[in-house]
Amino acid sequence: MDLEVLPGLTIPASELGWRFSRSSGPGGQHVNTSDSRVELSWNAADSAALSDDQRLMLFTRLGPRLIAGVITVTASEQRSQLRNREIALAKLSRLVAEALAPEAAARRASKPTRSSKRRHRVTKEHRSATKQQRKRPSAE
Repeated sequence: MDLEVLPGLTIPASELGWRFSRSSGPGGQHVNTSDSRVELSWNAADSAALSDDQRLMLFTRLGPRLIAGVITVTASEQRSQLRNREIALAKLSRLVAEALAPEAAARRASKPTRSSKRRHRVTKEHRSATKQQRKRPSAE
């Protein structure tokens, strides 16, 4: 089953590597008998699905997460291996899609409007007058 990450990017099933092991957590005796924990690996360095630009962006953004060009995600949330497989596929898809998403435009700082400055000043004056009225009256 191929993994569609973006409309223009589909990872072939032949490039995905699966490993299964015993999961910790809830499940009682079931945990000790079934390999429900899933590790999904994808070698991004050798993948034919990526263009050179996509590969460079992926390595730039996911650098610390990669080990020898391989992205690995794990899933052990559910008791079912099938559900954990689906979760691992979703995690990998989301991770790659976020890494390949274009950067957001830089924020342009704006100045406060004249009326907002006036409201701010009036509020400060009102608050100051309230505090002045709390003082003890002078001895005179």
